[in-house]
Amino acid sequence: MFETPRQNERVQLPLEVRWHGLSGKHSARTSDISLGGCYIESMAQVTDGERILFEIQLPSGRWIPLSGYVAHHHQGLGFGIRFSLLSDMVTKMLEEAIEAMRLR
Repeated sequence: MFETPRQNERVQLPLEVRWHGLSGKHSARTSDISLGGCYIESMAQVTDGERILFEIQLPSGRWIPLSGYVAHHHQGLGFGIRFSLLSDMVTKMLEEAIEAMRLR
């Protein structure tokens, strides 16, 4: 699959994730995140292009709903998600979490 260059800087930020895809419901963690997407560490099966509905728990404890598409996967390890249409509120919350991590 052809991958386009990232437009947003990713930061290492392990966050709890609850997600739902073709293989069912799962719990996992992110390893990194940006305003454009994240990497979810999971052994569950996904396919490139699959739509994923998920929630991420921010460091504040708040869960935010997201959706995106599998950009690439590494079977048994995890997969990269490209977010689809973030609301202004969700974008702001992600920006704050990412900036707080950068300042550590």
